Amino acid sequence: MNNPRIEAQCRIDTPLGPLTLAATAHGLAGAWFDGQKHHPGTLDAPVDAAHPQLRRAARAIAAYFADGHAPLDLPLDAEGTAFQRDVWRALCAIAPGTCATYGEVARRVGRPAAVRAVGAAVGRNPVSIVVPCHRVVGSDGSLTGYAGGLDRKQALLALEGAAPARR
Repeated sequence: MNNPRIEAQCRIDTPLGPLTLAATAHGLAGAWFDGQKHHPGTLDAPVDAAHPQLRRAARAIAAYFADGHAPLDLPLDAEGTAFQRDVWRALCAIAPGTCATYGEVARRVGRPAAVRAVGAAVGRNPVSIVVPCHRVVGSDGSLTGYAGGLDRKQALLALEGAAPARR
């Protein structure tokens, strides 16, 4: 992927597999598991684990995996439409250990009839874990799509102590 805004990238190990991080001068632009849907592929940016945004993100993600509730309050600079960014901001308001339905997220962004569009925006979230799309479940509480795979979604919710959702 050739995104001239991305200044640096690195890979970090997590309990759920390697994660590629990408950053701009302004914040974290991406966090993708290997094999995840909508993975951008090869990034045209230097590998630089010492980049300030990447160092900060790597520390925060490691702390999150240590207890499931460490704050992931990182500067973000993810590319998306205005609607997608609204949805991603709404996801950031879902507290660790809790879940929201796609319909609830649609209401939070002022578009109660746009449940499918919200689902598409959630699925296109380029900043896995940090923008907690794993906290969104179906209207009946079931685990539904997660670009990183349902096993990872279930593991992230368990790490946070969320009530087990149905698969």
